[in-house]
Amino acid sequence: MAVTHTRVPFTPDADGDCPVREVLDRVGDKWSVLIVVLLGRGTHRFTELHRAVEGISQRMLTLTLRALVRDGLVNRTVHASVPPRVDYELTALGRTLLVPLVALDEWASTHRDDIRAARRRHDEAAAAERA
Repeated sequence: MAVTHTRVPFTPDADGDCPVREVLDRVGDKWSVLIVVLLGRGTHRFTELHRAVEGISQRMLTLTLRALVRDGLVNRTVHASVPPRVDYELTALGRTLLVPLVALDEWASTHRDDIRAARRRHDEAAAAERA
């Protein structure tokens, strides 16, 4: 079934690109949402972000921050001090992303038990089919 048959809006631009797909490529990765949420609480240094995001490597944090800066979601400010200090904060555009992320968080919190129950039912049915 084609995407257009789902009754969900699908609005490719003149080049046939889908803006939702482009945005989801950024915010749908493993780390971007966590970093945006942390920066939604205030400005952070690189080392603060590295400590706060469990499991992220320095390289992946660097790459993710670069992508968020490139997309205009995060500001990077270098302070001329010794040692150099770099601060990261959300831009006005980045702060608008907090609205859907908070909504997603609320939805996930509300429906987590429903999803877990559905997974259990599915796994039990799949196990019964294999037996």
